[in-house]
Amino acid sequence: MLEIRHLTKIYEDGTLAVDDVSFTVPDGEFLVVIGLSGSGKSTLLRCINRLIDPTEGEIIWNGVDLAKLEGDDLRKARRKIGIVFQNFNLVERSTVLTNILTGRLGYNKTWPTMIHRFTKEDYDMAERVLKRMDIEDQAHKAARELSGGQQQRVGIARALMQDPELMLADEPVASLDPVLAHSILQHLEKLNKEDGLTIMCSLHYLDLVQRYSTSVIGLRQGKLVYQGTKKDIINVTDEEFKQIYGEEAERIGGGLEGNLQQKGVEA
Repeated sequence: MLEIRHLTKIYEDGTLAVDDVSFTVPDGEFLVVIGLSGSGKSTLLRCINRLIDPTEGEIIWNGVDLAKLEGDDLRKARRKIGIVFQNFNLVERSTVLTNILTGRLGYNKTWPTMIHRFTKEDYDMAERVLKRMDIEDQAHKAARELSGGQQQRVGIARALMQDPELMLADEPVASLDPVLAHSILQHLEKLNKEDGLTIMCSLHYLDLVQRYSTSVIGLRQGKLVYQGTKKDIINVTDEEFKQIYGEEAERIGGGLEGNLQQKGVEA
């Protein structure tokens, strides 16, 4: 179980990105974080795995406060927390296989991996992960040769190499067209349902949220303003919608087609 208690992040320039946020994520959830750009979604996710250090608060995971860990203790804890990025974060000149194998860095000594020396067990695991993500035929291509959807599957495969118990996905489909977006989220959903992998995923579009989430939280200007189940978000009221997206936001057609309109803002 993941428990976020009074988490706050203030950047050096004074920006309050996450403001006293508390919530709980039971094991096996597919929790989606929603909100406009700049609402604190990415900062929240990056605080959880300590890519960003929180200013205050606790991040209790399996009974341990990740916010207090340092050095080897933090490294060991982060092994079990995979992360998938919006812009893929691949080494484009390296092969797909090499990119995927970097997911084992937390388990191996640094110097062999720097010269791409991994164990037979690592290569066997990479082969299984490649097949699972349907990209085994791309293993020896440079990452830059792949489509956006294929690159994101490489990103998921790299995270899977950590043998994670928690997967953080930071706007994983923001740069993809609707068909590819569903493909990527279906892969994450399969991991959630078949492996019991806990997923925390930030998304913009409400049609994707209602399709894939089991629970939802909404952020606005760094504050937690909404919590609900999949059923709740499908039946979200206009008042709740405006609480998340602002008074000037409007649902197109009054439904959850996946878009919103707001003066001066594009989701």
